[in-house]
Amino acid sequence: MTGAVREQAESFTSLDPRTAEVVGEYPVHSALQVRAAVERAREAQQWWGELGFAERKKRLDAWRHLLLKRLDELAGVICAETGKPLDDARLELVLVVDHLQWAAKNAEKVLKRRKVSAGLLMSNQAATVEYLPLGVIGVIGPWNYPAHTPMGSISYALAAGNAVVFKPSELTPGVGAWLVDTFAEVVPEWPVFSLVTGFGATGAALCKAGVDKLAFTGSTATGKRVMAACAETLTPVLVECGGKDALIVDADADLEAAAQAAVWGAMANAGQTCVGVERVYVVDSVAQEFIERVTRIAGRLKPGAESTADLGPITMPGQVPIIQSHIEDALSKGAMAVVGGKESVRAPYVEPVVLLDVPEDSLAITEETFGPTLTINRVADVDEAVRLANAVRYGLGGTVFSRSRGMELARRLRAGMVSVNSVVSFAAVPALPFGGIGDSGFGRIHGADGLREFARTQAVTRQKFKAPLQPMSFARGSRTVRRLLRILRLVHRR
Repeated sequence: MTGAVREQAESFTSLDPRTAEVVGEYPVHSALQVRAAVERAREAQQWWGELGFAERKKRLDAWRHLLLKRLDELAGVICAETGKPLDDARLELVLVVDHLQWAAKNAEKVLKRRKVSAGLLMSNQAATVEYLPLGVIGVIGPWNYPAHTPMGSISYALAAGNAVVFKPSELTPGVGAWLVDTFAEVVPEWPVFSLVTGFGATGAALCKAGVDKLAFTGSTATGKRVMAACAETLTPVLVECGGKDALIVDADADLEAAAQAAVWGAMANAGQTCVGVERVYVVDSVAQEFIERVTRIAGRLKPGAESTADLGPITMPGQVPIIQSHIEDALSKGAMAVVGGKESVRAPYVEPVVLLDVPEDSLAITEETFGPTLTINRVADVDEAVRLANAVRYGLGGTVFSRSRGMELARRLRAGMVSVNSVVSFAAVPALPFGGIGDSGFGRIHGADGLREFARTQAVTRQKFKAPLQPMSFARGSRTVRRLLRILRLVHRR
């Protein structure tokens, strides 16, 4: 059945990508239904926002305990809808639980009203700033990490006092339904966290349904369409659009650790990771040894549906020809495959592919592949590595392996997050902001920045006593501003 036909149906099915078996059936919500969900959420937000930080924390903690208790149940839903190995789903949920705990614990500290200095000239004023709930947050989630990625917005938005309307990917609606249903078990009073399901039209309807902010994760092309839809109503957006992350191997790197990180970063979740490693630049003096180690590690990995498989299937069928085209383009331009090759693509599975000496104008270098492939190019030094790493239009994450220059090189990378001597570690630290620049999008989830993304800043001044000079009044005397300028010059001569 084509996507166009399926969008016109009243319901759609979720399929196991390993077997094409039906996992569940879900409604295709219309624009009218989406708007009604947002209106119900707005009523719910009034109640949720008035609870205060402490009461919200109690309920979010209860949800976290429920998630932890039933973790394998949700992991099973993730496996059924994405095909990823069970332990990969469990690892994803470890991050979900940890981030939820951090958001609930730190929301008050980050967002509560705090005093700021009014300065000498305005010393008669008390000045405060606080971060109030925006209202209703729309979240459009991806299929590759269907719990962890959207929860990076959902957890923080809820902790900040907002209601959330969640539109999961049409490939993983069951994960979204499970999250919403379990939240309702601990917060049954109001639909503070609600679900709409469907295809692109449902997501577009959410953009136009009157939400106070829209958080989107997906492709750059879809992100642009989301922004265009939200622009019609000046709805602010937070956009995370994937990347083309590079790993740099310096001459003094721990080569075994770097090789293990490169293969994990490239192949975990069958390469379907927005901050996955897609490119490696290795200093020539250690390149041969590094390549041998990568070849050994990657060559052992096998995809499949069985529990012993290292990799699952490519969840979205349409991604398979993209992966294949990137491999074929690189090989046609002179790249060499040391692991796998054209024959590695056997839908719905793709075996690991490692390509050497890939021209920098190849699709495998310039475009997001989103599969278990890795390019390795030799460089004369790390300066060349940094230049090439920064040459793409994406700017999400990055990795550096260097014993002596790790932090220096990290700061030179045009990326929102960088791991030094490890891979993707930043995603597991709840206090760190997560997001990119360029075609990787803008805005931040996670950490204090993530909490503030879902709040509106309000600055307040309160007069403590009347100032001797009142320049902001038509009743001021003729000498008031002159006196104020004399004071200003005295103050700023220091």
